[in-house]
Amino acid sequence: MKISQINPDGSYTVTHQLKEMVRLSENMGTEKILQPEPIKRTLKALNEFKKIYSQLPNLQLTALATAAVRQAKNQAQFLKEVKDKIGLDFTVISGDYEAYLDYLGVSQTLKIGKKCLIMDTGGASTELIYVKNQKIKNLISLPFGSVTISQKFGLNDQIKPANLFYAMTEIEQLLTDIDWILEAHKSNLVVLGGSNRTLAKIARRQQFKTELPSLHGYQLKAAQAVDIFAELTSLDRIGRGDIPGLAKERADVIVGGLIPLTLLLRVLHVPKILFSNCGLRDGALFNYLTKMQLPIKAEITK
Repeated sequence: MKISQINPDGSYTVTHQLKEMVRLSENMGTEKILQPEPIKRTLKALNEFKKIYSQLPNLQLTALATAAVRQAKNQAQFLKEVKDKIGLDFTVISGDYEAYLDYLGVSQTLKIGKKCLIMDTGGASTELIYVKNQKIKNLISLPFGSVTISQKFGLNDQIKPANLFYAMTEIEQLLTDIDWILEAHKSNLVVLGGSNRTLAKIARRQQFKTELPSLHGYQLKAAQAVDIFAELTSLDRIGRGDIPGLAKERADVIVGGLIPLTLLLRVLHVPKILFSNCGLRDGALFNYLTKMQLPIKAEITK
């Protein structure tokens, strides 16, 4: 949840940022059914969020549901339960619209260059947006993410070489089947999403011993990213959880979550990665400002 106080001139101040890792897509399987335990975690998190936003005046609330709910066969039942217990009406957005909001969040806050590929790796989907001359040329939402890849190929704990091989082979085929993907050869690569940001957090801890630079706009050489990925695959879940910068609750999905990025580095020969701390939620704010005919006054990071 991200809450911003908007001023009449379109400038804004972020007043609250809260995150709970609920893994709503956990154990959906091929049946694509949201499971009781992840639903319970999600409702608990939403209730905690409500305690905060319900105290605020002049509230304009936008509630967006992405891949897990988008794919779920019991979507209607889940949304009704959220409405009955929390009072929230969620809008289930398409993968393309999710990608568009990612683009808004990134392009309004980072200098991305003339040729750029944006990638958002979530729990159950991965969005790719190819930008040329500051305009979207192509975008796609793919039905795999950190949680679904990790569970499907058994990458949660000790990594078996065969499992990693099958995972990377399947994801590489899905990526290279995109007819426009090679247009992004050697372009700028901007990444967001929990797993990708975790990579940046690990790299910063390795590179800087004292004060850490901002994650938004942080850059990492592709070779360094590959080295970190290789180290992660050599460790079990507990070992990965001991790495500085990697939250223990993400240790079981980080390998699966970094496979799409690692493969893009290999396929597109991208020399470095640019990390964004702004994405869908920021894009939703900028979209709202545009609808209200207010200028977007976001600070751009080089």
